[in-house]
Amino acid sequence: MDPTTSAFDSAFFITGGSILLLLVLSGFFSGSETALTAASRGKLRSQADRGSRGAQRALDITEDNERLIGSVLLGNNLVNILATSLATALFTRAFGESGVALATLVMTLLVLVFAEVLPKTYAITNAERAAALVSPIIQVVVRVFSPIVSAVRFFVRGVLRVFGIQTDPDSHILAVREEIEGALNLGHSEGIVEKEDRDRILGALDLAERTVEEIMLHRSGIEMIDAASDPADILRQCLESRHTRLPVFDGEPENIIGAVHAKDLLRAMHKLIDPATGSVAGLTKFNIREVAMTPYFVPETTTLDDQMRNFLRRRTHFALVVDEYGTLQGLITLEDILEEIVGEITDEFDLAEDAALVADEDGHYAIDGSMTIRDLNRAVDWSLPDEEANTVAGLVIHEAQMIPTVGQVFSFHGFRFEVLGRNGNRITQLKIRPL
Repeated sequence: MDPTTSAFDSAFFITGGSILLLLVLSGFFSGSETALTAASRGKLRSQADRGSRGAQRALDITEDNERLIGSVLLGNNLVNILATSLATALFTRAFGESGVALATLVMTLLVLVFAEVLPKTYAITNAERAAALVSPIIQVVVRVFSPIVSAVRFFVRGVLRVFGIQTDPDSHILAVREEIEGALNLGHSEGIVEKEDRDRILGALDLAERTVEEIMLHRSGIEMIDAASDPADILRQCLESRHTRLPVFDGEPENIIGAVHAKDLLRAMHKLIDPATGSVAGLTKFNIREVAMTPYFVPETTTLDDQMRNFLRRRTHFALVVDEYGTLQGLITLEDILEEIVGEITDEFDLAEDAALVADEDGHYAIDGSMTIRDLNRAVDWSLPDEEANTVAGLVIHEAQMIPTVGQVFSFHGFRFEVLGRNGNRITQLKIRPL
């Protein structure tokens, strides 16, 4: 009998067909692993909510990524090793000792192209769809291999523990907020997401992490009404103010007795005017204490998320901020919190200097020292740190470890800071540009 004929008998073709089938299975496991790990859980959740059973199964499977990856890798390694063993036996029978090297070369090319690159490329470009399609079969595979994977996982954790490495199976690789922030920043850098859209979404996510102390109007900038003032002076101050709500103090600015709304003040004064003669003599009887609302105090450590909920629940937009000793620190409004999400809100009563920052010919930005670092970063897309100070002036003082004088220049965090104005111990004006 011809040796060549005996080598290429029916067993040869059966073995070859088995190798091809194993390569298909290897490609399935490789593509499934990529699809299920690359698929967005947010998109899968959206599809599941619309009735997709495959998406729901994919979500259930990926709840335990360690078990999923272990089961898929086990199946993938089994079929790859079996296919390589069959190919080695097949090529050795057909070509003798040289068949080992030939089998290695052929299987490497076949596994690389058809069992790795091709299925993974498809899976990563159609992650959610592929994950939904393979989820029924992978669900069965995970259940079948679960005992073996559990034993392997126990052994691996024991080995890691020997080297002092502790694993937490319930921890997530990335926090949801960090994942969203990273995706938004990446989209912005690639020109897909607009800066305003990114800032709005991140601003909303930051509300639970930031406190009222960071965005409040400092007490040095609060406009107040003295309860002992003449009614005519109170009316004039109220009409000339840019604000509709003003705190009322008695004796000392620290002694806040209430807050008055411009409409309430005008209504109360209008009632004291004689409707027949139009005489305003009755305004001398005006008592602002009867008009002022009970002051609403909040601690400076309250988060913006909680404070916004408090505003909505109390149906008020105005609160006074105090420290742990009950000392007045500042003032916060609902508009201040909303500006952290949508950006600066301006109207016809806002001053011209509140407009958008514009650089001069040398690239310098002239800003108020009380401007918050976060507002500056959002306005010009910088990344100055705000961990140690809330305002730009505070950052300069913190880094300089002194109260600078007018004309002093500092360089830190990749920026040049020049002090333009100072009032007492407070820096009022600064000029900044990137180095």
